[in-house]
Amino acid sequence: MGTEMQGEPTSAASDAAIVVMGVCGAGKSLLADRLSQRLGIGMVEADDFHSPENKRKMAAGEALSDADRMPWLDAVTLAAKLMIYCEGGAVIACSSLKRTYRDRLRAALPSCRFIHLTGPRALIAERLAGRQGHFVGEPLLDSQLATLEPLEAGEAGITLEISRPIDRLVDSALEELGRIAPPQATIAS
Repeated sequence: MGTEMQGEPTSAASDAAIVVMGVCGAGKSLLADRLSQRLGIGMVEADDFHSPENKRKMAAGEALSDADRMPWLDAVTLAAKLMIYCEGGAVIACSSLKRTYRDRLRAALPSCRFIHLTGPRALIAERLAGRQGHFVGEPLLDSQLATLEPLEAGEAGITLEISRPIDRLVDSALEELGRIAPPQATIAS
């Protein structure tokens, strides 16, 4: 395992941002944490950058508007840039539900790649029902599922089904990311 670990940061992280995306309860934070540990790079938990007003709305079961999300996405990208600078890469747990949100992330982090976590609604609802001490719960699941725009052609990323054990998801993510070259940064970035 030692030689495998040495090769992973170069091929999978390579000074890039890896965004673990999906609806609430899909397991973004857990997968992002495990990936960051395996790759030896930092993790950014996007939920930490929501404003108090956004947290209040979500705790009340209110979906956020695009206007609510844009300053939040900007804060997340700033944190990711700092993590990349300090640690050589970042794994970001961020819902990234719409293409426009992912475009905003890509504008600030041109070499980012996405891992879209998807699974049956019942499994995600079960996970949310067992969640303790988090401001996002099951009342937001249906609105997030309705808002979700899966990765499209031309978006660097992969989709993983969440019903497998976390260690298998990590292995699959690393294997698939190794096959996807990070998008090239442009002069404008």
